[in-house]
Amino acid sequence: MTPASKSTTEASLGASRNLLPRGADLDSLELLKGQKSVTIQHNGALYRLQATKLGKLILTK
Repeated sequence: MTPASKSTTEASLGASRNLLPRGADLDSLELLKGQKSVTIQHNGALYRLQATKLGKLILTK
């Protein structure tokens, strides 16, 4: 991830946090937005959420 895309991702995540109530459910299609994987920052670490061909989700650090 480039610094520019990281800041863009962080900005959009900050905006989406304001739109969702605590404990809100997210649809994986909305989260992935047509991509096979997304990067999630959590407690200073980066994780990758990936959809498989069988429709399962894999989260890796």
